[in-house]
Amino acid sequence: MKLAQGVLWLRTTSVVLVVLCIWQFSSFPVSAMESTSLADVIERVKPVVVNISVGGGNAAPGLADAKRFFDGDQSFEDFFRKFFRRQSFVSIEGDRPGTRAMGSGFIVDPSGLVVTNNHVVAGATDVIVTLNDGTQLSAEVVGFDQKTDLSLLQVDTDHQLPSAIFGDSDRTRVGDRVFAVGNPFGLQGTVTTGIVSARGRDIQSGPFDDFLQIDAPINQGNSGGPLFDVTGKVVGVNTAIFSPNGGNVGIGFAIPSGQARPVIEQLRVQGYVDRGWLGVQIQSLDEDVAVGLGLDGMVGALVTDVVIDSPAEVAGIKSGDVVTTFNGRSIENIRDLRLAVASSGSEQAVELGVQRGADFKNITVWLGNNPENEALLGIREKVAKGSDNTLGLSLAPLPSEVRRRFKIEDTMTGVLVVGAGGVPSGLSRGDVILRVGTEPVANPSDVNELIATARENGQSTVVFYVARSSGRRFIAVPLP
Repeated sequence: MKLAQGVLWLRTTSVVLVVLCIWQFSSFPVSAMESTSLADVIERVKPVVVNISVGGGNAAPGLADAKRFFDGDQSFEDFFRKFFRRQSFVSIEGDRPGTRAMGSGFIVDPSGLVVTNNHVVAGATDVIVTLNDGTQLSAEVVGFDQKTDLSLLQVDTDHQLPSAIFGDSDRTRVGDRVFAVGNPFGLQGTVTTGIVSARGRDIQSGPFDDFLQIDAPINQGNSGGPLFDVTGKVVGVNTAIFSPNGGNVGIGFAIPSGQARPVIEQLRVQGYVDRGWLGVQIQSLDEDVAVGLGLDGMVGALVTDVVIDSPAEVAGIKSGDVVTTFNGRSIENIRDLRLAVASSGSEQAVELGVQRGADFKNITVWLGNNPENEALLGIREKVAKGSDNTLGLSLAPLPSEVRRRFKIEDTMTGVLVVGAGGVPSGLSRGDVILRVGTEPVANPSDVNELIATARENGQSTVVFYVARSSGRRFIAVPLP
């Protein structure tokens, strides 16, 4: 009897449990699935994502040795190219020699401003932006910043375009869900999802590395595309992947929106990035050096040398000083100091906390103009004075600061192409015109006079002999 009652009790209990499970499962699975689906958000943000196709780009995707220290004067695309097929950090645009490179981007202003990676468009002779609806628009480079690998484009459009909204990457936490939209392998509008795996990653690709690490699958062609949070706001710009075999292994890197936004704004306003200049050489502290200098710990950036007449020297910074704070913020290492100085801009007063042996000092420093900024300003002044935009060309002579900025040999004589907005074929920003026809040129007026002569002689085209990073070539341009 008791056995029968026990069996009946077990059966009744089992039925009740099954009913409860069915009720609980049926009461919320739809809402649970709806809450985890990103379909509505993706549908809303897809129109701001674009495909970027470039001709003549010189940034080949390859493997880069990220274990070497990055040279601050080296461009991001040079970094990726220099150590081709040697280690494992891969730029993720889709260029192959002789083909059009493919990348991604996103619209940040209804007027048609588009953000992408600089290594996607570096050296391009023409840029075509394809919108989500398939519309193709030509684009010009408004400005670029090699040190953060960002570039800003302006598409040729006569109507307002949908634009992205930036989120706050500083509030992004490890474990937050994110999704990337881009054009891997030319497959436009591809969406991949994942989480933020880590913050503040330094992969030795540039002096201001501060990447978000993500596990959302990204591949060649995703470069420059947006990384969204679950609300559809941009929290990063997809830039590189770690890959032992050339494919996605779930380790990607995105420039945080907090770092990208001020760079983009400066590119929009002035075409270059104004970074402060302290004028010191620094190194990290190790235990032996710290003990030898009489320091209590290994926190801070050790000043190894001070540039003569620099803001640091004027303020009294000395070799052997350890910078531990910047405007009240802790400086843990040399990367912290670089980022702090760069984000401050020039002509700013900042307060450094400095450990000098057993003493601690607060020193006020007026950050100066970065020499690179002055070179760019010099280029702009010379363009304004020396070019009449013949054929849509903006031209500049080649003084020493321009040569340094564009890495042009001292022995080369020619005229720099700073802009090529109206040229229908061939010439691009950064080209050096060596000859027009058979005549050598040394300044913008030489180019203008020879073009005028060609017109007077009834020529339908003019031939430029041009030097660029990929070599020298003859380029024929029609005369309107």
